[in-house]
Amino acid sequence: MQELEELERRLTAALERIGAGIDAIPVMPAENPLQAELDEERMVNAQLAERLKAVKEREGAKIGQLEEQVDALTRQLDVQGLELQRMKKTTGQLREALRALREATADGVADPHLVNRSMVVELEALRAARATEAAEVEEVLAALEPLISEGRSDA
Repeated sequence: MQELEELERRLTAALERIGAGIDAIPVMPAENPLQAELDEERMVNAQLAERLKAVKEREGAKIGQLEEQVDALTRQLDVQGLELQRMKKTTGQLREALRALREATADGVADPHLVNRSMVVELEALRAARATEAAEVEEVLAALEPLISEGRSDA
């Protein structure tokens, strides 16, 4: 946006200089002075249109990059949200299995089914934790990839 404001300021200054320059040009009776001014204004207008087009293209590219980043971050948040839900569910199951195992142990009954269930739930909790860590590593790698690519292109 600052580039647009700077271009507008420069364009205004250029138009003022052009106007001052046109006022200083003596009118030649052999040529049509209005046609020369019109041609000059058309040329300036075409140059300004090209500059404006270039600025819009740059801004459009930047907006596209930002939209891609937002999409990538949204996907990462979705993955992390799913992994978090999985961990919450598994943690709840683990708590329930451990509670049942504690009660059985307190009653002096060692139920192999409760021990196996507790082990399975704990294993699932470990898997969920690993999946969450893997998602975090993917997020870090995704954030580092542009920096690595930039470093390679500079070398």
